[in-house]
Amino acid sequence: MHLTARSLLPALPALLVIAAATGCAPQDTSTEADATASGSAASSCDPGTMPTEAKGKLTVGTDKPAYAPWFQDDDPASGKGFESAVAYAVAKALGYEKNHVVWQTVPFNNSFAPGEKNFDFDINQISISDEREKAVDFSSGYYDVRQAVIALKDSPYAKATNAAGLKDAKLGAQVGTTSLDTINQIIKPTREPAVYQKNDFAKSALRNGQVDAIVVDLPTAFYITSAEVPDAKVVGQFADSAGAAERFGLVLDKGSALTTCVTKAVDGLRADGTLAALEKRWLSDAVDAPVLK
Repeated sequence: MHLTARSLLPALPALLVIAAATGCAPQDTSTEADATASGSAASSCDPGTMPTEAKGKLTVGTDKPAYAPWFQDDDPASGKGFESAVAYAVAKALGYEKNHVVWQTVPFNNSFAPGEKNFDFDINQISISDEREKAVDFSSGYYDVRQAVIALKDSPYAKATNAAGLKDAKLGAQVGTTSLDTINQIIKPTREPAVYQKNDFAKSALRNGQVDAIVVDLPTAFYITSAEVPDAKVVGQFADSAGAAERFGLVLDKGSALTTCVTKAVDGLRADGTLAALEKRWLSDAVDAPVLK
């Protein structure tokens, strides 16, 4: 229930846009330079000359636990799960094979907080936003996402068809996420939302009846309801607000010399269909869900 540096060598081929679900917005084929902070460009994107955290290695950050379907078995280094696979695809585009990728545990909120980073890029369902770009750089987006509401099947809120139907609910979300922003800015409940440090705490609160519903990104919502809280259901998803898609991006240190290289890598993986193929493989269970008006 979460809510972010790549690039490439030569330009890569052209994209196949996939939309396995109306809830998972398709990858945009356009270059997303507007989503990338203006970090200084590396003089070269050659792995031998890039100023990485550890010489000859690419250090990738993510939180722990590392949740499915983004990672599998809490093991980012496995290459299994959408974000693990994306991280290794970006690394390969940058010239780093799997045995030259080092994983670093980075708490979610620390990844985009001001200050020097101990990773080359972080991948952890972190949405690109103007506010976060004041403190860090982002690559272009590697996944378009929507926020979704989960409630227990026997809850009256499980029948909600719009934001108004959730206004009196006790809602929960992880701190610092766009899921929490969705509660505060779109649902605008009459009761103060419950804020949790980790997704696991929010899921436990839902299970135990401490909250009526929680808000997470759509793929996570489908995973939770199918594998973790089977007594819950996906109530619905929210459409992109103001016509702007919410995108996850890779997070880099502010002004990182790697930002341009990482963004080129992400753009190349989008253009040659790699991101679409990985989305289809790892996120195909995130199928259609009703849109909450």
